[in-house]
Amino acid sequence: MNYLNRENASFSREVWDQIDEAAVGAAREVLTGRRFLEVDGPYGVGLTAIEVGEEGYCRQPAPDEAGAVLSRASAIPMLRKSFGLSVRRVQGYESMGQPLDLRSVEDAAEAVARREEEFIYYGQPDFGLEGLLTAKGRNEVKCEDWAKIEQALNDVLSAVNYLDDNGFHGPYALALSPVWYNLLFRRYEGTDMLQLEHLKRLCELGVFKAEIEGAVLVDARVGRIIIGQDLMSGYSSNDGIHHQMFASESLVLRVEEPGAICTLVKKT
Repeated sequence: MNYLNRENASFSREVWDQIDEAAVGAAREVLTGRRFLEVDGPYGVGLTAIEVGEEGYCRQPAPDEAGAVLSRASAIPMLRKSFGLSVRRVQGYESMGQPLDLRSVEDAAEAVARREEEFIYYGQPDFGLEGLLTAKGRNEVKCEDWAKIEQALNDVLSAVNYLDDNGFHGPYALALSPVWYNLLFRRYEGTDMLQLEHLKRLCELGVFKAEIEGAVLVDARVGRIIIGQDLMSGYSSNDGIHHQMFASESLVLRVEEPGAICTLVKKT
């Protein structure tokens, strides 16, 4: 992992271990896609693209000409956020056992994790990357007002029926906007059951609060997250005041079955 320049840092392996633990812990609090999608890798920072789809002729060759067989590729974005650690505080920890403040590490890891979530759900159209909410060929349900306590279940059932009719019989995962997710903490009239508990029985892979608009239901066969470099911290320089550092990762969502997706949107 020489590309991370860790050997140029003046602090100990123990400090690196604490940085890694803080970064992973902070990112885990943000990430939802990895909790229900298959994760493939990590393959290493050198993985910059993957082939997608089937190879084929760019055009059908004439009888007397050679054909040109092409493959398609999808880029793997690298996500990166810089941060600084106080030189004095690191030295105070190592020489005098003072507490080590790692909030800057956590903030950087959370920023990378939020960007990962954006790529998982929305993709990046400018680079031809699809997300769960933007994939071509997905299904869609127009939702009524979830202020009516029975409406959330009715709309999610409609989404399940779309996937079931397409041959995707579950298990399912459901990701919702914070507003819609929080509405699920109401109890059905005359019972002790929360709406959230009811939907978890239907969505066996889990129900998750994500920074998205609306909601999305997926079958387990929808696709996978391909990881080049998993979340790591690296070293840039020392300006005498701060250790200048960065958190980075590289990954892409490969949507293999867009028919295994059903987005839920507000009816306008």
